[in-house]
Amino acid sequence: MDLAFLNPLYEHPGPWASVYVDTSRHTEDTPHERQLTARALSRELAGQGADDATCRAVRDALEELRHSSEPHGRAIFARAGEVVLDPPLARAPLRDSADWAPLPHTAPLLELAGEDPVCVVAYVDRRGAAFELRTALGRQDVGSVTGRQHPIHRTSTVDWSERHFQLKVENTWEHNAAEIADALTVCQEETRADLLILVGDDRERRSVHERLPRRLHDFVVEARHGTGSRLIDEDVERAREEHVRQRAVRELERFLAARETGAEGRAVAVEGVPALVEAAREHRIDELLIRPDGPDAHREVWIGEEPDQLAVRRTDLKILGEQHSWSARADDALIRCAVATGAGALSVTPAPEGETPAGGLGALLRWP
Repeated sequence: MDLAFLNPLYEHPGPWASVYVDTSRHTEDTPHERQLTARALSRELAGQGADDATCRAVRDALEELRHSSEPHGRAIFARAGEVVLDPPLARAPLRDSADWAPLPHTAPLLELAGEDPVCVVAYVDRRGAAFELRTALGRQDVGSVTGRQHPIHRTSTVDWSERHFQLKVENTWEHNAAEIADALTVCQEETRADLLILVGDDRERRSVHERLPRRLHDFVVEARHGTGSRLIDEDVERAREEHVRQRAVRELERFLAARETGAEGRAVAVEGVPALVEAAREHRIDELLIRPDGPDAHREVWIGEEPDQLAVRRTDLKILGEQHSWSARADDALIRCAVATGAGALSVTPAPEGETPAGGLGALLRWP
């Protein structure tokens, strides 16, 4: 997951209120139930030591959701009487929760907010293609390409001249496929799309797919729809979800291979809190891998005012020259550091023992 959207949370000091609320239930009593939830979570924050202004800001934000039709839920992060960030969730949380801590509790977002891959759907036929951008916010036309128009149809005769004509048809198809592939490559670069869905007849899809740059081949999905058919939202959502799942599988496989000692005796992946804290301080983390139910996720570490000021023991921070320190969850502290250094993060679902990071926390490194 690209963590850049969390930057506003680390532009201000804590402590922070972090609230996750389920909005998936919709009945006649929903507005009243959500009002009660708002008050209960506000009281819970107050009981943990949150200031009155922040409790009130959280309660007001939650009460604004009384009539919301959001299908899953919302996260709310507030401090000093102000809601700083309130992203919608892609999945409903297992339960409503409220936490008051030195750092925002962002780790649940890796599962609940989910990734939102940008998708370009290319509707391909023999004459050209139309491109459509799909995101969680909807759809948008983002261009088209028109190839050569004649000749494009085959004949059924076997006369030599007709065979010559069919060869011209083949050449026209190949030319148009190359033009579509070039235009789609440019479209991907401009939109920074994570996923390309090709829609059309088998041969036309395949011809375009084969002509795309090799670096885009893992981005491509071919949809089994006839020429001119429009993909409905459910089709696109399935393709997006599968893309996210496959990416998680590939990254986990890459981690398992990278944590083995390399030829020079140094691994390019680490696991466990001490190794991760050291890598975070040195800005070596390229991507965090977090198993939400792992025992190390909520292990205590110590943090300073800056994102890379973290240590396993409080005394370690003092040795590093940091005079002020606070206790924090390991996953939240590492995510803060990842945001500050431009690293990514990924939730890894439970897998057989030995196939996820030890303790539930690991990282791929930028260098050993």
